[in-house]
Amino acid sequence: MRRVRVPARPRGLALLCAALALVAVACGGPGGADEGPVPGAPGGVTAEAGSATSVHVMWNAVTASQGIDGYEVYRGTTKVREVPGDEHMVDVIRLRPSTSYVFTVRARDSEGRLGPPSEEVRATTPAAGPADRAAPAAPGAVEGRAVGGRAVQLSWSAAKDDRGVASYDIHQGGSKIHSVGGNQTAAVVTGLRPGTRYTFTVRARDAADNVSAPGGPVRLTTPGTDDGGGTAPAAFRATSHRDKGDGAYYIDLSWVPPSTDGVVTEYQVHLDGHAATSVVFGGDAPRERAVYSFYAGTEAGVSHRVRLRARLPDGTWGGFSPEQTVTTGGERR
Repeated sequence: MRRVRVPARPRGLALLCAALALVAVACGGPGGADEGPVPGAPGGVTAEAGSATSVHVMWNAVTASQGIDGYEVYRGTTKVREVPGDEHMVDVIRLRPSTSYVFTVRARDSEGRLGPPSEEVRATTPAAGPADRAAPAAPGAVEGRAVGGRAVQLSWSAAKDDRGVASYDIHQGGSKIHSVGGNQTAAVVTGLRPGTRYTFTVRARDAADNVSAPGGPVRLTTPGTDDGGGTAPAAFRATSHRDKGDGAYYIDLSWVPPSTDGVVTEYQVHLDGHAATSVVFGGDAPRERAVYSFYAGTEAGVSHRVRLRARLPDGTWGGFSPEQTVTTGGERR
């Protein structure tokens, strides 16, 4: 199976939406009665020192009438990070050891309006100490259990380090999804899907940012059922065209990314019942409509069945789009 990395580039639809947004602002004006209230303040904000020079900040998603475009993270009165609206955690780096920091988070809607700041949360980075290149030992006795269809509870025994553990990083598949302080040996992971199998690992991190090997993997299946319909790419279309240069036929796909708690950067294309290629978007992955074309040979009148699925931010594959039949040299059926 081929893996294709696709450079992100502006889409006509995105440009059109941006133009329409400008027109709306020009007609209604900021704060107009038709724009609705500004976003609320993010809740559930936490901050945990990840090392002597970093702090992990998390918060709950905010809903708004105009949709959330992004979040701004502040250290005191200084904006230090900005993340897309479907991300709810960030590592603030380049901090000073043995220093107390105050963080707040603000939501920004698609009209560019900022909501009020969240409640302040504080975190103190540990001392750096002398040069340290030794990583902690891996956490032991990692265990877990499902807590309903959308959350799991993990626990582990404390890892050993010659100078102490500053934090624990929780990974789902190959992605870091959570972080807790070095004095904690348990965590609850939320935002999961019912009826889905997950693999979690835990790594220890010391104040010098040395990271341990992962503890033993925990494999859990959340209870319940999920037909995948809510995680399938929407408005999927497949057509074909003939390239004037080489005379070959290409299948052109377009779709709307599924609505998920995070950014979707990878898709898998199935052709005639088999995985044909993976599409990995570089840079900023498309958030409105995505497009992709691939080679389909030089013969006209050949029909193919095509469908698509997304790798979700939790590391699992989402549901398939409805299957489309496309014929080289002909219109989609």
